[in-house]
Amino acid sequence: MHSQQLIETIKTRRDMLNVTQDMLADLSGVGLRTLKQFESGKGNPTLETLNKLGNALGMELTFTIKDMTAK
Repeated sequence: MHSQQLIETIKTRRDMLNVTQDMLADLSGVGLRTLKQFESGKGNPTLETLNKLGNALGMELTFTIKDMTAK
């Protein structure tokens, strides 16, 4: 998933649950400034931050590392 898709997924879920950025920051323990930067596409969140946001929104963070050089 590309970063813009990840941002949209988090924002869509937050909106669906009627959770404001302030509420999500409190629920997740992620700073409001960090959350706003992430949602505006200016931040570079760690996996820990993404996991906290996902947990607060009832989502599971999964990722796959793919070797693009393998044939």
